Amino acid sequence: MKRAYIYIMSNKNRTTLYIGVSSDLNRRMAEHSEGIGAKFTKRYNLTDLLYYEEFDDISEAIAREKQLKNWKREWKLNLIKSLNPGLKDLKMDFR
Repeated sequence: MKRAYIYIMSNKNRTTLYIGVSSDLNRRMAEHSEGIGAKFTKRYNLTDLLYYEEFDDISEAIAREKQLKNWKREWKLNLIKSLNPGLKDLKMDFR
């Protein structure tokens, strides 16, 4: 069964958040780092992975992504801090 992920990225100063979905989180992080894909992440230099969730089904991940995109910034930050209190980049931990 193929896994799916939702993820939240930010820039170095943690001023902008981006929520995305992918079936290959490692590949997607590499694409964001290289400026491939979402223009928004390239424009705001969003290269740090702050949070992710894993799902068994892509439709579940997409539903969660839509839910989180409707949240207030404060709620998103509280979610991130519940698992990543220091707001550190998790890319290396994920691999």
